[in-house]
Amino acid sequence: MQQLNLVMLKPAEIQKISPSAWAYLGDAVYELYIRNYYLMPPKRSQSDHQLVVAQVRAESQAHHLHNLKPYFTTAELDILKRGRNATFRKPKRLDPEIYQQATSLEALIGYLYLTAPQRLNELLGYIELD
Repeated sequence: MQQLNLVMLKPAEIQKISPSAWAYLGDAVYELYIRNYYLMPPKRSQSDHQLVVAQVRAESQAHHLHNLKPYFTTAELDILKRGRNATFRKPKRLDPEIYQQATSLEALIGYLYLTAPQRLNELLGYIELD
């Protein structure tokens, strides 16, 4: 089996990445975290899928963002603002403010994944999923 090689970027390179790209990465990292969370106890995969989908929806992400606010540093609040301001798309089924909140959380997750994985794990640990 081939080993996964993570790309290590320098801080200056990470700052050049757009907040929408951080959100793109953060979306994948967040979904992987949620999928991992629901692995135990083992359930039928359809049940797992429904649990994961419920958590990765923008409405759930916006809710988690609200609950995490007391834990954010000033620098993280800045990343959240940059992520919120990076959303240009107007979702059809969703309040644009909810979409912006979800995107800002995804941007922070992507940014922390690249810069401070321990801090990311700490923040994700504060999310109440059940």
